[in-house]
Amino acid sequence: MYIRVLSSTLLIFLSLSCSVPPDRTPELNPDPSLLYAAHGQPGAWFNPWRPSNKHWTDLFRWAVSRSAYSGEWRDPPLVRRVDNDGSSFAAPEAAAAVTWVGHSTFAVHDTGDVFLTDPHFGKRALIPARFHPPGVPITSIPADAFAVVSHNHYDHLDAYTVEHLPQTVTWFVPLGLGEWIEKKGRKAVELDWWQSAQHGRWRVTCVPVQHWSQRIEQSRDSTLWCGWIVANAERTYFFAGDTGYFHGFTEIGKKFGPIDVAMIPVGAYEPRWIMHYSHLNPTEAYRAFLDLKARWMLPCHWGTFRLTDEPIDEPPRELQRVVEQAGGRLDSIKIFAVGERWEIPAGQ
Repeated sequence: MYIRVLSSTLLIFLSLSCSVPPDRTPELNPDPSLLYAAHGQPGAWFNPWRPSNKHWTDLFRWAVSRSAYSGEWRDPPLVRRVDNDGSSFAAPEAAAAVTWVGHSTFAVHDTGDVFLTDPHFGKRALIPARFHPPGVPITSIPADAFAVVSHNHYDHLDAYTVEHLPQTVTWFVPLGLGEWIEKKGRKAVELDWWQSAQHGRWRVTCVPVQHWSQRIEQSRDSTLWCGWIVANAERTYFFAGDTGYFHGFTEIGKKFGPIDVAMIPVGAYEPRWIMHYSHLNPTEAYRAFLDLKARWMLPCHWGTFRLTDEPIDEPPRELQRVVEQAGGRLDSIKIFAVGERWEIPAGQ
């Protein structure tokens, strides 16, 4: 009998490993009012327009199913890098420049101010190792910088980084993450969706995105997730954090536009049956950019950590194919090398 059970179990594993599970992502309810609806309570948050139906067993199914990616692999991955010691942060910019530190971390230097998106200077995202060092040294970040954090996943919120950036950095976080930051002796400003806070000349607004949260010490969806609008009198920046595609991009573009720079994730999208809900693929990322009606798209969430089935250098290649097939403009999309500093062009 035990042999029969073992044989049956092995047959199930073999069957799963030879097939890609179907995509059971729930249908999107595009009612704009749901973007403003109640979305849970401390310890139990959700997306009202498309509640998640994922279960921990999906990770097991992913582990035993065959890879969804069938394209080219490059060894080593082709991720460009330029040397940057971060010394430009020490003096004010004439206007504004953006530096890609890697993954979802940008350092935005707007005249005399610097802010960081999902700062990650650590060697690992819990388990996945960093493919390349950060684009600038963590010691180059000025003491009066501030940071926005989208959610608590390990590739977006890094304990080493929080502990080693200057203690004077102010951290803007979604509901539930303030205590985690403050326990490390740092200042946190905790916001709900659509809430704003003033920081000097900046208006920092927490906006909804479609994602989820979990860490070893924080249970599933016990802390909120978000994107950010960071704006001053001259420029408006949107940082999406991590998100699946939803109608919120159109609403955010209407409410806060014109948006100058949209930092949008394009990687960690395969296999679609499990990543569709929470991660944009390049096609959806470009659609989100068009929905936002932003001047510039800065693709991120690629090239740093191997998180999913596609190669870490594939997302920008796929994005280029998508834009070309759509007859879109590649000159409004800035694909960075790690460490690259880019001055935002003036004018419209």
